[in-house]
Amino acid sequence: MDASKLVAIDVHTHAECSCRQPYDEEYARPYDEAAEKYFKFNYRPTIPETVAYYRERNIGLVMFTVDTEVSTGRIRISNEEVAEAAQENSDIMMAFASIDPHRGVMGVREARRLINDYGIKGFKFHPALQEFQPNDRMAYRLYEVIQDAGLPALFHSGHSGIGTGMRGGGGLKLHYSNPMYLDEVAADFPDMPIIIAHPSWPWQDEALSVCLHKPQVYIDLSGWSPRYFPPQLVQYANTQLRHKMLFGTDFPLITPERWMKDFEDAGFKDAVKPLILKENAVKLFGLTDRSQEGGTP
Repeated sequence: MDASKLVAIDVHTHAECSCRQPYDEEYARPYDEAAEKYFKFNYRPTIPETVAYYRERNIGLVMFTVDTEVSTGRIRISNEEVAEAAQENSDIMMAFASIDPHRGVMGVREARRLINDYGIKGFKFHPALQEFQPNDRMAYRLYEVIQDAGLPALFHSGHSGIGTGMRGGGGLKLHYSNPMYLDEVAADFPDMPIIIAHPSWPWQDEALSVCLHKPQVYIDLSGWSPRYFPPQLVQYANTQLRHKMLFGTDFPLITPERWMKDFEDAGFKDAVKPLILKENAVKLFGLTDRSQEGGTP
């Protein structure tokens, strides 16, 4: 991926519709309908349609599925389908895998295979949906594989739009997504980059503290329109954490057009905007940006 050819890099997009398996009506429909109501959207593209959408806009993307088979019974889109799409569109797309830590040794084997055979570039976790605290030692075997491969791990944090409004919140327990659990993970795995996904309401200050304290921790700004970001998040993005904030949308729940339009007037400094939109991701992922070659350090 030559980042110099891209307008931005979206580090948080979802594989919504598989081209290889039918839609899981029984277990997916209730959660999807609740999410559509919460986020006010009803567009669910296939993986190739998402790639085409981003290619048309000249925006790089990181895509992943979410493995919730153990907790919700929902059949996941295979990590292989996402990875193969990234291989076919490597100029614009990277694939993260999602493996529920409850899969144990089989999950560890899957992670190794995806890294070795498919070139997976990172891993996505959703503690509330997968029902685990990130600092649970059950997950450490997976983290060891990820750290040994030099790859990042991305964790959902804060409130979950998934399950909001459903009876009992769809069974999700929000405390699993408190970003303070990631402080222990970051201390125990200092060579594994960690991305805290979303403004972490109602624990925004905890997320900022962990990100400030642990050098390998980043925050992606997905899942919210920037016009609603907590003021302290914008403050730190403009100052001490300006090199650790990443552009993300949560597509298709939020589109890059809407996010970037609202970003312009959300109080971010002009000097910081390029860092968030692309430059911080270029550094995190070790990408090539030829527009920076020969420039001022």
